[in-house]
Amino acid sequence: MISRLVGTGLLVAYLGAPLQCGGGSSDPAVRREDSAGDALYALAMDFRAKGNEQAAKDTLRYLVEHYPSNRHVPAVREELEQGAPTAPAKSATASEQ
Repeated sequence: MISRLVGTGLLVAYLGAPLQCGGGSSDPAVRREDSAGDALYALAMDFRAKGNEQAAKDTLRYLVEHYPSNRHVPAVREELEQGAPTAPAKSATASEQ
């Protein structure tokens, strides 16, 4: 009886897993997860917001070199060529001034 319940539970878990893990759509509007390139872009923007511009630029260069098809790359390439930030840094708080 117990082995039958365990077997049934394993079967249900095995068959249900593909339904739970199906977030791999290529459409950015439907996608539920960020790609590695998106995570790098977010990291670069975090560096910039914290005032570490060199780390932001290094991260953006890595993004362009290793993930050239990422959706952020066209704007990043333009920024790196012109030297202008792609997104404004957060303004300093009163405690930082």
